[in-house]
Amino acid sequence: MSQQPEFFRDQFPYSAPPKILFDGVDVPTAMPSDIFITDTTFRDGQQARPPYTVDQIVTLYDYLHRLSGVRGVIRQSEFFLYSEKDREAAYRCMEKGYRFPEVTAWIRAVKKDFALVKDMGIKETGILTSISDYHIFTKLGLDREQAMKQYLDIVEAALAAGIRPRCHLEDVTRADVHGFVIPFVQRLVQLSEDSGIPVKVRLCDTMGYGVSYPGAVLPRSVPRLVHALRQETGIRSAQLEWHGHNDFYKVLTNAATAWLYGVGGVNGTLLGFGERTGNTPIEGLLFEYIGLTGDHSIDTTVITEIADYFEHELGYSIPPMTPFVGKQFNVTAAGIHADGVIKNEEIYNIFDTGKLLNRPLGVQVTDKAGAAGVAFWVNKQLGLAGTERIDKRDEAIQAMTAWVAEQYKDGRTTSLSDTELLVAAKLFLPGRF
Repeated sequence: MSQQPEFFRDQFPYSAPPKILFDGVDVPTAMPSDIFITDTTFRDGQQARPPYTVDQIVTLYDYLHRLSGVRGVIRQSEFFLYSEKDREAAYRCMEKGYRFPEVTAWIRAVKKDFALVKDMGIKETGILTSISDYHIFTKLGLDREQAMKQYLDIVEAALAAGIRPRCHLEDVTRADVHGFVIPFVQRLVQLSEDSGIPVKVRLCDTMGYGVSYPGAVLPRSVPRLVHALRQETGIRSAQLEWHGHNDFYKVLTNAATAWLYGVGGVNGTLLGFGERTGNTPIEGLLFEYIGLTGDHSIDTTVITEIADYFEHELGYSIPPMTPFVGKQFNVTAAGIHADGVIKNEEIYNIFDTGKLLNRPLGVQVTDKAGAAGVAFWVNKQLGLAGTERIDKRDEAIQAMTAWVAEQYKDGRTTSLSDTELLVAAKLFLPGRF
């Protein structure tokens, strides 16, 4: 085993953006028959925002349970155990008695942390097993042989206590895959077989370096990383998880790619909260899961309830353009788009957001909305559809459109609020409002 660190400077020069290298080698897809989601809202997600209170954690855990559905799509949720508050939150969630998501823990690779898991009666824990030489040599001050021994010692302690260990391979997309990652996972698979307890492996794309492109080289290639582990270690898909970060805007694509090439579980957080740029958003994973499996058993309207809870109870202002949860994600502002929506909302809506998210398509009324946008807003407010809709050529709609244009003569740049539009609607359509 090499005792000199490998930093892959051809791919990670640091003085420039990381390079994506190709050698043309491709590997086949192998999506498991059972793919699922795991949650780290209360672990990684809490490292990027003010800590939740115990009651807030319990409420969010209830939402995760509802989102998990009858099939348990969200299998597990991991918790810190270091403070009294952390432990109380974990206890209260365990007392719910939900099968999904199962409460699991997270610890460092030291035996005194393991005692916390044992005392809590938790059946599975994540263990931080930093895997790249950046971490082993420069953060931990170890060499590979020392790191391997330290990690395996804590895994063996977990197995001896009947606890499922989940090894978090931190910074795997900068690691020496064949020189250290595969030998380590081979040892984990052997321990798993000897004990009869499934040892899990979480592939952590800690810096978001992973790429999904065919023919890209290791360690950045998600397809080849997953393929190599499955083929060269014999680890089962159910024991593999992917944990990504969004530093290069690839977090959801890499997560779906991990599923496609043989990973069973993808780890994420509600609204994508996580270190720096965040983790894979669970709401995005759910729609990706539905698209890949055709499983429509999930009540996706719970996503909107969660978004409302973050805004109104937790005081978090969701960026308005955020897919599925932002206020503007299904709101059109252009008049020509509104005109198309009046004819058929499928033209400019990604799916039936009214049915699937309890978020009907909307139109933002500005001087660009035109008569079509004003008519759409009026008809939506009045609940008019089909032949009952007021036409954009209606005299009152035309007058209200002229009033809208007047509001922008002095350089206004913001859209008109519903309150402003209601005042105008009462003026121009008094028989309707």
